[in-house]
Amino acid sequence: MTNISKKAKKLTRQPAETNTEVDLTDTAGEGLWMESGFTLFVWGLALVTAGTLFWMSAVIFKDAWPAISQFGLSFLWNPKWDIGELQFGALPFIYGTVISSAIGIIIALPLGLSVAIVTSENFLPVWVRSPLGFMVELISAIPSVIVGLWGIFVLIPFLLPLQQSLFDNFSWFPLFSSEPLGPGMLPAGILLSIMILPTVAAISRDVLMSVPVDLRSASMSLGATRWETIFKLLLPAASSGIIGATILALGRALGETMAVTMVIGNSIQINPSVLAPSYSIPAVLASQFREAIEPLHTGALMYLALILFVITLLVNAIAVLLVQLIGAKGAKN
Repeated sequence: MTNISKKAKKLTRQPAETNTEVDLTDTAGEGLWMESGFTLFVWGLALVTAGTLFWMSAVIFKDAWPAISQFGLSFLWNPKWDIGELQFGALPFIYGTVISSAIGIIIALPLGLSVAIVTSENFLPVWVRSPLGFMVELISAIPSVIVGLWGIFVLIPFLLPLQQSLFDNFSWFPLFSSEPLGPGMLPAGILLSIMILPTVAAISRDVLMSVPVDLRSASMSLGATRWETIFKLLLPAASSGIIGATILALGRALGETMAVTMVIGNSIQINPSVLAPSYSIPAVLASQFREAIEPLHTGALMYLALILFVITLLVNAIAVLLVQLIGAKGAKN
């Protein structure tokens, strides 16, 4: 009995403590030179990307310097653009760019969210949802010139009676205070909403589909209706991704050139009415850059390009901050 108990103690003896902490990210071992090389390669690509951004900024700033030195910051709020007198201001173009993009995002956001909800939830059979989502995303593959031609020959004639009706009945309201001529801010905004709709719909759909099914089941099992689950659970859970999609679409709207140039009317006058023709920064760059002869004219156009570049960077920076703030708030909750 004694021998058996001694053998049992030997068998149940605890093993000596060993150091089990292993750094899985350690690349200092033998045969890991490929990992180190790949790390250097990725760092190189990141630096090249950042360097390209700074290089582009430097080139644009260099070409815009004649106008910057001539007009300074007053260029931003100067409404005059006279090539003959070499007097240039950016206010009409900033106004047209911001307002047309705002109209586009106001229209595209609810439409895109509606498409995302319908194609991510089981409101429709799968054989209907998949083609519907694909058809909406296919809009992004249409060249902007084709969209612009469609806007000229289809959208503007279709909207003209509506614009005339708005003017006849609500001309006392500043937004509809000018008689429509066809091209204008409203057609440009609607055209932009069509072009950025796939961005909002596709990204929002992917974000909504990434929300765990268990959350839907738990919400509805507690008595919530389908729409209560969507508006009080799914949309708040996917809010950071939806905001990111919205800002990406806004960036696309701010930089759209050919389609907007063809339908906005290209008028330098600032008019509060959305029925009046207007101008945008990409449109004036596309229409006047080839004809610019005077160095100051070229510098003013490059100054506009620099302003658009800064606006786009600011929009994307705000998007990143919003996504991070909402993500941090969600993690705390």
